[in-house]
Amino acid sequence: MSDAAVADDTDWIKPSISHLQRMRHDKAAEATKQVTPRAIPLLGVNDDPSGEIGTVQPAGPTTTAGNAFFQDMGTNGRTCFSCHQPQDGWGISASGVQQTFRLTDGLAPIFRPVDGAVCPTADTSSLDARRLAYSLLLDKGLIRIGLAFPATAEFAIVGGKDKYGCNTNPVTGLTSPTTGIVSTYRRPLPSTNLGFINAIMWDGREPSLESQAVDATTGHAQGATAPTPAQVAQVVAFEKGILTAQSRDEDAGKLDADGATGGPVALEATLAAFYPGINDPLGGNPKGIPFTSIDFSLYNAWTGLPGGEKSAARAAIARGQLVFNTKPIAISGVNGINDALGVASLPGFCATCHDSPNVGNHSVKLPINIGIAGAGVFDPATGTGAVAALDTTGLPVFTVSCTAGPHAGQTYTVTDLGRAMISGKCADIGKFKGPILRGLAARAPYFHNGAARTLGDVVDFYDQRFGVGFTAREKQDLVAFLNSL
Repeated sequence: MSDAAVADDTDWIKPSISHLQRMRHDKAAEATKQVTPRAIPLLGVNDDPSGEIGTVQPAGPTTTAGNAFFQDMGTNGRTCFSCHQPQDGWGISASGVQQTFRLTDGLAPIFRPVDGAVCPTADTSSLDARRLAYSLLLDKGLIRIGLAFPATAEFAIVGGKDKYGCNTNPVTGLTSPTTGIVSTYRRPLPSTNLGFINAIMWDGREPSLESQAVDATTGHAQGATAPTPAQVAQVVAFEKGILTAQSRDEDAGKLDADGATGGPVALEATLAAFYPGINDPLGGNPKGIPFTSIDFSLYNAWTGLPGGEKSAARAAIARGQLVFNTKPIAISGVNGINDALGVASLPGFCATCHDSPNVGNHSVKLPINIGIAGAGVFDPATGTGAVAALDTTGLPVFTVSCTAGPHAGQTYTVTDLGRAMISGKCADIGKFKGPILRGLAARAPYFHNGAARTLGDVVDFYDQRFGVGFTAREKQDLVAFLNSL
């Protein structure tokens, strides 16, 4: 990405942060303080739905008192820790949000109208009202993202559905088809394993982790002033200093046992060997090393184990790793790949888009549209519409008309415009980055919009979207493998 493109990517910041700061405060709720542990240990383990998730800090433990990641630097009681906790893989899970709601009657710092509610105008005056106001956060783990309409957009929003009235209200939303604030709903990305990332935020809108820390404080926490450079440096140092992965599987046991290299500790060596483009299938490897689909090797030692219940679970994980590495996928209708290469169909694998070895994100910037933001009837020929495996209930729908550029005259129907809200380009409608795959079991549901409730739904999505033809056992094994990451 050129320096000019990066500069253009920051145009969203001032109007969008200004919008968040203008949105109302809930003074009664803000009396509820963030509950924070006294320390994050050198190696911490937390229960999750599939077993245990672990976090290691190679540089040593962190005392939370006095660390900016855990400090209230805003005006609404939130800290970074409000939406990034270890038991949820340093993100959030819908089940975790639901438990917090029950324990605090929906008054914990994560529940703030500014972006936790479906709209800042939502009623939060009673317990029942808060259940409705925070329904997307409770059901899908979604935070409202309010972005200013790009001044140079090649498109206009000409219709759609707005269940919450947030986009149609000129105070909180659009003031015309090409001006105002567009509200979509996205999952907070994990604040761990950040040494592997290639783009910051789902739409790549932040130029650095430092800028993200500032904008999260002044936006999500409604900070009256930006954090100091020392505070920003402390936040980023903590985020870059933690490595997280599933450490124990309920059926297979410890994931670094008997020759396997699962769990968080081995990630330190993985990070030391990583560099941008390390296994880029599109020719971006700076060392000229060719792409390989054999992307994961964590569980090679668990192939061909003797009998027994634990061995059977381990063998399933090893088979799932093999499916991930070798199952052919015909990639078609993916904006950002097929159009960029000028090919209708590209022979690929899971690693074509999840190429970083033993991590699973793309090793260079690759915003793509695989149809997760689709709405309407799914068309396998074009990859447009909503795939049956995804649940987009409650999400807004936008009808977008391209008015300029090479896509002029085309119309898209989506639940989120994706990177187009940053670049202003029709070609970027529905494009998002792929996240790191480590720690998946702790942070359901999945995709940027929480539309896949389980990892089984994730596998079904790819099967339906690309006609992969997974067998029933391949699906089960692939889910077992993804849960072990």
